[in-house]
Amino acid sequence: MTSLATPEVSTEAPVAESARRISLADIARAHDVRFLLATFVDMTGKPCAKLVPVEAADELENGAMGFAGYAAGLMGQKPQDPDLIAVPDLASFTPVPFIKEGLAIIHCDPHVDGEPWPYAPRVVLKNTLSRLAEKGMQAKVGAEVEYFLVTKNDDGTLSTADSKDDSPRPCYDARGVTRMYDHLTSISDAMNSLGWGNYANDHEDAAGQFEQNFNYADALTTADRVVSLRYILNILAGQRGMTATFMPKPFTDRTGTGLHFHLSLWSGAEALFPAGGADDDGRGLGLSGLAYSFIAGILDHAPALQAFLAPTVNSYKRTGATTSSSGATWSPRKASFGGNDRTHMIRVPDNNRIELRSGDGSANPYLAIATAIAAGLDGVEKSLDPGRPSGPGESKPDAHLLPATLLHAVEALRKDPVILASLSGNQAIGSYYADAKEEEFLSWHNQVSDWEIRTYLTSI
Repeated sequence: MTSLATPEVSTEAPVAESARRISLADIARAHDVRFLLATFVDMTGKPCAKLVPVEAADELENGAMGFAGYAAGLMGQKPQDPDLIAVPDLASFTPVPFIKEGLAIIHCDPHVDGEPWPYAPRVVLKNTLSRLAEKGMQAKVGAEVEYFLVTKNDDGTLSTADSKDDSPRPCYDARGVTRMYDHLTSISDAMNSLGWGNYANDHEDAAGQFEQNFNYADALTTADRVVSLRYILNILAGQRGMTATFMPKPFTDRTGTGLHFHLSLWSGAEALFPAGGADDDGRGLGLSGLAYSFIAGILDHAPALQAFLAPTVNSYKRTGATTSSSGATWSPRKASFGGNDRTHMIRVPDNNRIELRSGDGSANPYLAIATAIAAGLDGVEKSLDPGRPSGPGESKPDAHLLPATLLHAVEALRKDPVILASLSGNQAIGSYYADAKEEEFLSWHNQVSDWEIRTYLTSI
């Protein structure tokens, strides 16, 4: 997560003591941390944590911190199952004094009966990365975290937190950024204090919508940072009387919230996506054959992937939108790829990376990245070819249509054995997730809405 100084060990101690392994307690005390948020997320992305005093850090590190997995959320457990044991990853230690003095986040891998729990999203991603490593490759990922700043009215409706932010086309508006200066700079300072490399903070396409960018890293680190940043945004916005929401479509007439991923494959220090001295088969994007196969795999599995990239009922209010107050939705409707064109599901801004643009703010970053890599890897293993890139605003006649609803995405997932088995290599886990998402859709569908009353109350 961040570069941390190794705590000094006294030279006056016996040799055996001075050579001991650096513990979580040592790291915490070296950074004046008094409490640890031992954190993991469930399959929906909800952050779960216990607040652990540094005096109990050894117990946490030694696997003594148990969670009732069924109570935690969507984690593949029943009420009678044994505890999830949170095993901290010391490399993820993240001090957050800007939240509370003396507080740090430590991301954990849930275990059951001494083994990593295969339903746990962080474990799912690590399993996918292990499969990639077996082929001599590593994944690097950048993430664009978009969000709205809102307040909730007494009648339950939402308003933009900045009442003056009401333009139909506010993207990059300097005045809107300036009015939110204190919030945006506090988030920027937080990211930079952690060594994440915040490089831009901007007003997005909808009134009340913002994006704050940080440097790419290895896939696991980036997923951890997305989870941490959501927490930081939520808490710091709340301290200013606002709500930071990652809901894909909180306003009917405004652009929705995306979570775009920039993906690349590497072999050590060698980038595998650029074509090098090859002629790129005349396709003009400068990509290697491996990169094209990776793209083809994602396109081939695109409908099923949407169950993870757009995992809520509300997600499909975003992807199904035909327009917004700004004139564009910025969300793809077909599985297309092309050059530097934001209308495609896969945009290729340069030959070092691809941008996957169909994910939204509700996506669990661990599951989204894991399944996207699994899809791309299937394309590489099968030497798939996506053909020529589509032109600006175009798509091929045979390109997959992206699912119209969450239920359609669930149906696509169940029909796709590769993506169904992409969660820790176990189709049963994919089926468990699909069942939960179908139940979520039906729970929404069974609620009578204002639209139905307006449309049907006196229609007959």
